Amino acid sequence: MLNKFISRALPYMPQKLVWQFSKEYIAGETIEDAIRASKELNEEGILTTIDVLGEFIKTLDEAEANKKEYLEVIEAAEAAKVDGNYSLKPTFFGLLIDKEVAYRHIREIVEKAASYNNFVRIDMEDSPCTDMEIEIFRRLKEEFPENVGLVLQAYLKRTYQDIKNLSDLNSPEVPLNFRLCKGIYVEPASIAYKDYQEINEHFLQDIELMLKENMYPSIATHDKPVVEGAFRLLEKYKPAKDRYEFQMLYGVTPALRKSIVDAGHKMRVYVPFGKQWFGYCTRRVKENPAMASVIMKAIFFKG
Repeated sequence: MLNKFISRALPYMPQKLVWQFSKEYIAGETIEDAIRASKELNEEGILTTIDVLGEFIKTLDEAEANKKEYLEVIEAAEAAKVDGNYSLKPTFFGLLIDKEVAYRHIREIVEKAASYNNFVRIDMEDSPCTDMEIEIFRRLKEEFPENVGLVLQAYLKRTYQDIKNLSDLNSPEVPLNFRLCKGIYVEPASIAYKDYQEINEHFLQDIELMLKENMYPSIATHDKPVVEGAFRLLEKYKPAKDRYEFQMLYGVTPALRKSIVDAGHKMRVYVPFGKQWFGYCTRRVKENPAMASVIMKAIFFKG
C-alpha cells in the first residue's frame, strides 16, 4: 500500500525534492554533466556507457531531434576522450510509431560511433518491444559486427533461447556482446519469472551459456549472490580478462562495485543524463511500484 501511494504521489512532488534522491543516480541534465561524471569514473579505472534519458515518444519529429542529440553526444564525448561507449532505447527513436524510421535513426548513430571505432548498446524495453529490438540488433550486427551490442533480461522465460537463436552471429574474432540484467518492467507470470531465487538461477544459466559459447557477457547486477555466482563461472570457464565485464548503474552499490574492480575485473557504469530525468523517474516508479521502497532507502541510505 505504501509503495502504491508513493508511486502515485511522486509525479506531483516538487522536482527539487525528487532531485534530492535522483541526483545520486543521474549524472545531470546536460552532456557536460555526463562527461564530467564519466571522466570521474574513468579516473577510478571504470569504463562508462552514456545514455540520454527518454523513451516512448509520440511523434517522429521527436525521433529526429533525439537522433541529432545522440550524434552531438558522441561528438562531445569523443572530443573529451571519455573511455566508454553509448546506450540507447529504440522507443526514443520512434520504434512504436514507425519501426523502419527508428531503425534508420539508430543505424546512423551506430555508424557515427563506428567512425570512432566505438560501440552502441541497444537497450531492451518491455515485452512488446522484444522481437523488434532483437531484429534491429540482428540487422545492425551484420553491418557493424564490432560496433553494436544488445541488452537481454534474465527474468524473461524466452531469454535463454534468444541467446541460442542469435548464436549464428557469434564468432571467435567478434563475439556477441550481451548485457544481461534481471529486468525492471512488470511482466505477466506467463512470460517472466517472478521468484527472486528463480530469477537469479536463470541469470547465471544465461551467463554460463554465453561463456560456453565464447560470447562476451556483460554481467549487469548489483546483487551480491549473483556477483559471487558469476565469479564461480569465471573461475570455471576462465575467459580472458578482455572477454567479459561487469556493469552497474550510476550511483548504485558503490562498495560492491569497488570490490569487483579491486579484484581485477573490468567494470562499466551506465551514466544516464538528460532533461527528461523527472519523467523517467516517475514513470519507472509508476510502472513498478515496488521501486518506491528503493527510493525511500535512497533518501536515507546513499547507494
